[in-house]
Amino acid sequence: MDQATGSGRFEGRTFIVTGAGSGIGRATALRLIHEGAEVVGVDIAPDRLDELADDELAHDVAEGFTASTLRTVAGDIALRETVDRVLEAARGRVDGLANVAGVMEDFVPPAEIDDPTWARVMDVNLTGPMRLVRAVLPIMVKAGAGSIVNIASEASFDATVAGAAYTAAKHAIVGYTKNVAFFYGPQGVRANVVAAGPVATTIAESIRSEFGGGGRSEEVRVPVPEAPEADRLAEAIVWLLGDDSRDVNGTVVEHDGDWARA
Repeated sequence: MDQATGSGRFEGRTFIVTGAGSGIGRATALRLIHEGAEVVGVDIAPDRLDELADDELAHDVAEGFTASTLRTVAGDIALRETVDRVLEAARGRVDGLANVAGVMEDFVPPAEIDDPTWARVMDVNLTGPMRLVRAVLPIMVKAGAGSIVNIASEASFDATVAGAAYTAAKHAIVGYTKNVAFFYGPQGVRANVVAAGPVATTIAESIRSEFGGGGRSEEVRVPVPEAPEADRLAEAIVWLLGDDSRDVNGTVVEHDGDWARA
C-alpha cells in the first residue's frame, strides 16, 4: 500500500480530512499534502489545526511551494454549520473524503448509557460523517469519480472492546459505508472502511463504569496487539483514497494487527 511521499500523484486534487489536528487524521492530511494534494483539514481544536498548518508551511518552504495546500476549518463535525463551512472551503471540488474524527464513551454498558453520551457518540462517529458524505456525493457524482473512507474499529465486529454507544456507532458506519458503495459505485464513487485496532493517537477511553470496565474486564479481548503509529494507518487510508485502489469498493480493510482473530 505504501507510496513514497513527494510523488505528486495527488496534484490538482482536493481532499477533506476530519480529525486533522491530531493522530490518524493529522498523519493522513500531511501524507496527502506531501503527495501534492490540496487538503481541507477539519478539527474541533483550533490550536491543533495551527500546529498542522505550521508543519504544512515548513514542508512548503522546503519544497519551494509558493501557495498553501492546506485550508483549515475549526469546528464540531457534528454540527451542520461546520459541514457547510467545510464545503465552502473545498471550493467546489472534492476528490476524496476521509472521515477520521471520533470520540469514545468510557466503556459504558447498555443499562448505564445516558442520553447525552449516546447522542454525542452517535453525532460525531455516525451522523457527522453521514452529513459530510451526503454533502460531497453530488460533487463526486457530477465529476464521475470520488473516494470516501470512513474509519471504523474492532468494535464494528465485536462487543467486548468498547461501550454500548461506540460499539453501535462503529457497527453502523460499516453498514452505512457499504450502502453508499452500493448506490454510488456505478456512478464512479467508491466508499470503503478502515477498521482500526489500537492506534497511538490522542483519542482515549477511561473507565466510567465499574460494571462496564472493571467488573467485566476479564472478558475483554486479550492480548491487545501493540499500538502502531498513526502514520501506518494513514498509509491504508491514502491508498484507498488514491487510484491504486480503483477496483476496491464497499470493502472493510481490517488494520488491527490480526486482533480480530486473536
